[in-house]
Amino acid sequence: MKQTGDLNLVKKINKSIVLHYIRNHSPISRARIAELTGLTKATVSSLVNELLESSLAHEIGTGKSSGGRKPVMLLFNRTAGYALGIDLGVHYIRAVLTDLNGVSVEEYKVQHDNAKVELAIAELKACIREMIRRAPESVYGIIGIGIGIPGISDGLGQVLFAPNLGWANVPLQQIIEDEFGIAVVIDNEANAGAVGEKEFGAGRDADNLVYISVGIGIGSGIIIKGELYRGSSGFSGELGHMSIQHDGGTCRCGNAGCWELYASENALYESARALLLGDKAGRKMEMETLLSLAEDGHEGVIKLFAQVGHFLGVGVVNIINGFNPERIIIGGRLAEAAKWLRPSMLQSMEGRSLPYPRERLQVEFSQLGSRSAVLGACSFAISKFFVSTKVSVE
Repeated sequence: MKQTGDLNLVKKINKSIVLHYIRNHSPISRARIAELTGLTKATVSSLVNELLESSLAHEIGTGKSSGGRKPVMLLFNRTAGYALGIDLGVHYIRAVLTDLNGVSVEEYKVQHDNAKVELAIAELKACIREMIRRAPESVYGIIGIGIGIPGISDGLGQVLFAPNLGWANVPLQQIIEDEFGIAVVIDNEANAGAVGEKEFGAGRDADNLVYISVGIGIGSGIIIKGELYRGSSGFSGELGHMSIQHDGGTCRCGNAGCWELYASENALYESARALLLGDKAGRKMEMETLLSLAEDGHEGVIKLFAQVGHFLGVGVVNIINGFNPERIIIGGRLAEAAKWLRPSMLQSMEGRSLPYPRERLQVEFSQLGSRSAVLGACSFAISKFFVSTKVSVE
C-alpha cells in the first residue's frame, strides 16, 4: 500500500535516520544524534527507546561530559541478527555468515558438479541448512540470505541467464524463500563482489571503481559515485562478453571472441591441458595445481599465466578508456595468481590505454580474495533487512 506523508511516515523516516547514526557512529549519545540530525532531543530520546526495545541498540555506560551531566552512550547491537551470503559458483558453493556489521562469524564451502539444476539447488539448500544450524542465538535469527550468481537476474530474483552454469529462467528467489521462509536477494556475483570490495576491501576509499571477477568466466561490477551501477534494465556489467577478437571462437553466450575466452580460468585450463598433456603425474587441471607448479618455477605454467595476464590487460584497457574509473580491482579465483599475472597485464595496459584516463588510476588485486562476492551478498541481505518495515514503526 502506498504511504502518504503522514506523521507515521515521518516517524519511520526519523527512526531510520537515528538508527543510521547509531550504526555508523557508535558509541554515540542521544544529544550528539540530535545535534547531527537536527531532530529535537525529545524526538531522538523517544526513537532511541524504541530501538532499545527492539534490541537494535543498547546502552554501554556514560561518556565524557562537556560541562553537564555525563551522556549515556549508545552502541549498535550488531549481533541482534545474522546475514547469510552465498557465492553460487559453477563448481562450488561458498557461504559466509556475518553479523549486522558484516563481520564474518562462520564460513563453509562445498563442491558441486552442476550436472542438473535440481541437484545444484539441492546442494544449495543443504548448504543453507548447515549455516542456519551454525548460526548463534540472536533476537532476529537469520535476517536474510544474499545469493551471488554468475549470470543475469531480474528484480524478482529469477535467474534469467547464467551461461556458465547452464541455467535459464530459474525462479531461485522464490524456491529458497518458499523453503526457508527467509527474505532472499539474488544478484550477479560480480555486483556482489564490487559491493564487498567497496565496503570491506580494496575499494573502501574509492567512489568510482570497477570490480572484475575472474573465474570460470569473467563478470564485472561497476560503482559510480559510491552507488552500484545497474544500467537502464538492471543488466550492466557483462564485460566478460565484450569481444576482444572480432573473429575469435564462439562463446556460450552466442557471441564470438569474448574476453572470457582468453582471460579466464577456463582459458588457462585449456592451455594448461595442452601444455601438460602426458604429464607422468597425471595432474588434474585445478588452480591449486597450477599455482603450485608456478611456485616451483615451472616455466611453461608461468608463461601461461603471463599469457592470460596479457589478455586480462587487453580487456582492462577497454574499461579504462570507456569508464575512466579511479580504481580497478581484480578478484575471483584467478587473482590468486597475481604475482604472475601482474607484469604482462600492466604491460598491456600501459601500451594500449589512453594516458589521461590512466593517469590517476589504481589497479589492485582483491584484498578479500575469494570472499569478495560472498561478503557483498551478505551486505545485500543486511541492506534489505534495514529497509524492511520489520525494523520500522508500523
